[in-house]
Amino acid sequence: MAGIVGYGAFIPRNRIKTEEIARQWGKDPVAVRRGLLLEEKSVPGLDEDTITISVEAGRAALERAGIDPQRVGALYIGSESHPYAVKPSGTVVAEALGVGPEVHVADFEFACKAGTEAMFVALSLVESGRVEYALAIGADTSQGAPNDALEYSASAGGAAYLFGPRELLADVVETYSYTTDTPDFWRREGEFYPRHTGRFTGEPAYFRHVSTAARAILERAGLRPADFRYAVFHMPNGKFPLSVGAELGFTRQQLEPGWVVPTMGNTYSGSSPTGLAAALDVADPGDLVLITSFGSGAGSDAFVLRATELLLERRSRAPTVRSMLEGKRRYLTYGQYAKYREKILLNE
Repeated sequence: MAGIVGYGAFIPRNRIKTEEIARQWGKDPVAVRRGLLLEEKSVPGLDEDTITISVEAGRAALERAGIDPQRVGALYIGSESHPYAVKPSGTVVAEALGVGPEVHVADFEFACKAGTEAMFVALSLVESGRVEYALAIGADTSQGAPNDALEYSASAGGAAYLFGPRELLADVVETYSYTTDTPDFWRREGEFYPRHTGRFTGEPAYFRHVSTAARAILERAGLRPADFRYAVFHMPNGKFPLSVGAELGFTRQQLEPGWVVPTMGNTYSGSSPTGLAAALDVADPGDLVLITSFGSGAGSDAFVLRATELLLERRSRAPTVRSMLEGKRRYLTYGQYAKYREKILLNE
């Protein structure tokens, strides 16, 4: 038996409105906002990156679990914006959290599903008995090229999940993964911005993988959409998760608690994990929650979770996702945003 014993999230306070980006490029702000269902997105500060986001989310997960960090036997970070090309993010995070040195650490990559990839491996290690506790984190400070569609959504944030064998906040009822070679999005070594195939990223990539994984896990678990209190799908924009949810038979009420993208943007590897954290923040004991990620390249991981009585007691130990989304914010101009995201390169 294994499940989630602690969870946490972190979202930077810096934000930029989609209308601010649209005006910079002569686009209609209203059309952009309606087209993507995005109001604003989070922006990392000059001293924030995947490592600092992972540390904050990891601390919150350990706080909710209430365990000694030395009992964590594995720590995995999924991201497509690791600060170093050759230097693991996980070692820095482990030191900052007080984990190790007797710990297995690895950095994972699989576009936007690297976070759930880490969750799957961490869960499996606990289930096998190889480690007592394993920490999985999905975090990103994603980039979008100037005047590219991704610039409106690529944001920063992440979530952490501590898996263990007892005192569970959520049982893991079932898991499922679906993967194909669908090259809809990529970034070669040395390139600053990712490239994508436009509309091709929707139907053959996102929708095919998310809907297939979701349907398969429902069949495997013997469940229907109506059995769930909440459902979370990867959020590259505001429309995709609502569309795939409706196609699968989920209602807007089931999707909205974990539908955090309108005020956060697409945190890539942290997207569906952060949405799951938002759902756990409001779930009642016995509630079933579905999470289905998506990573370009392409694949989806799906989990069916059941909230426990202990969740009510433990979740107040750390900030909720909504408190970070609706709390103190600092809005940037496009010039400040360009500076923070190093979009203007100066010759030295």
